[in-house]
Amino acid sequence: MGKRKIQDESEVIRWFEEGRTYQWMIEEYKRKYDIVTVPSMWGNFRRRRGLDRRIVRDDDLIPWFVQEEHRWAYPLAMLRAEARQRAGKTLSARDASRLASWNEMLSENDAVVHYDPDTEDGFHYIPRQPGDDDIIHRPAEKTTPRPKALPKDGE
Repeated sequence: MGKRKIQDESEVIRWFEEGRTYQWMIEEYKRKYDIVTVPSMWGNFRRRRGLDRRIVRDDDLIPWFVQEEHRWAYPLAMLRAEARQRAGKTLSARDASRLASWNEMLSENDAVVHYDPDTEDGFHYIPRQPGDDDIIHRPAEKTTPRPKALPKDGE
């Protein structure tokens, strides 16, 4: 069996608790220990130790299959931030400020987010319509291929 790459498990657990990204961990391990790692190693460590997922999936806020060309759209980034906030995750000061401003804009304009994959921009703001009970205009059915994870037993 090969030598273990994780030098200090408590240090790595602390990094997960601090919300460090896999890329940050890769760079820190190279700098601190001169050990090359890959994102899957950190994901496997997280899963084996039963640590919380790093990504929050909320298929109620993002019920669509989002086309590749629309995956970095600002409304989608804000929906992801909203999902993290609703899940009780800590947002960076920058993300929290951007999210507050964005939610204020939606409220002031009585608008919701609509996604149409057949348009160039994909995401649009439209006037709130009857039945729009959240910050999105819900499609007739969810098309996301990645629904939110079900909670573990006892959570």
